[in-house]
Amino acid sequence: MLQLVVALLALALAYFALLDGWYLLRVPCAVLRARLLQPRVRDLLAEQRYAGRVLPSDLDLLLHMNNARYLREADVARAAHLARCGVLGALRTLGARAVLAASCARYRRSLRLLEPFEVRTRLLGWDDRAFYLEARFVSLRDGFVCALLRSRQHVLGASPERVVQHLCKRRVEPPELPEDLQHWIAYNEASSRLLRAESGLSDVVKDQ
Repeated sequence: MLQLVVALLALALAYFALLDGWYLLRVPCAVLRARLLQPRVRDLLAEQRYAGRVLPSDLDLLLHMNNARYLREADVARAAHLARCGVLGALRTLGARAVLAASCARYRRSLRLLEPFEVRTRLLGWDDRAFYLEARFVSLRDGFVCALLRSRQHVLGASPERVVQHLCKRRVEPPELPEDLQHWIAYNEASSRLLRAESGLSDVVKDQ
């Protein structure tokens, strides 16, 4: 019995020492909770809320939430969001997947130890290759938007239009993207062209 306990402790230690253990647990749990315990969201553009609280492990040397933690919390909330509105299921049915291709973050005010917050995620729209999502970190103390994140989810194996059509059972025109988001998309495209030119790679090679 003692040997079994020691083996399990060693396995747990190796898991958390060698892998990003909490992240690998939280994302599947968030997706399962969204699918099994929460009602389906039919409106693809509806905002969804994911509650959180700043833990000691989230802090940096200045004793506020580490900037990298915002990206992780947004990732977990985004997975739950896509599960509830059916996008993850549609991707699986179509044999496709979505990968994070770009993100940007704006930090407006620190989140402090034990401060409760919500990640409010919404789908802003899509184009021929990607979905665009926004995540707002809102303090539950006063409703202030402490951080704003935008992300580009590139769809592989299908197109966003096909995913939306699969969900809605009809063709849906994408909403007009916000002006600031269009500027960000243009920046990413210009950056990609520059990097491809520097490396001598074509779009075909990049997509492979």
